Amino acid sequence: MEIERKYLIKELPGDLEQYRKLEIEQGYLCRGPVVRIRKCNDDYILTYKMKQAGSGQDGNALINEEIEMPLTEKAYKHLKEKKDNHIIHKTRYVIPLDGGLKAELDIFHKRLEGLRFVEVEFPSVDAAASFKPPNWFGKDVSDDKRYSNGHLSELDRYEGFDEA
Repeated sequence: MEIERKYLIKELPGDLEQYRKLEIEQGYLCRGPVVRIRKCNDDYILTYKMKQAGSGQDGNALINEEIEMPLTEKAYKHLKEKKDNHIIHKTRYVIPLDGGLKAELDIFHKRLEGLRFVEVEFPSVDAAASFKPPNWFGKDVSDDKRYSNGHLSELDRYEGFDEA
């Protein structure tokens, strides 16, 4: 089970190069339920995600049933040809937070240049509900479908969203 919240960024934390860095390329074979392929540095992964009822409504954490399986490079390349829409390219920085949590800061590239947000995974719904984000976090967009990677894979380019 994956329990997460997603936030926009007010400002980037200093010296990102001190944190673990992942170069990610991902695409979607299906969006309902989600079947995603991902290249993360030199690892290849197939992910199945199914949203849980009530997840992501009224500022609640997103709760997904998630299963990940390793792929070979050959299998990844084969499935990549069958993906829907566009491949997403992003750099992820894994930033330690208080309480043993980690912020996964995604900075998008190519057709999504300019987009950046951060996700935090939690051990429980209660932990997600009581989370106090650091000052560099912005608006909670956990329940805003525009920021789902599946939706982003459909966009020809990112031109910003109305943040009001």
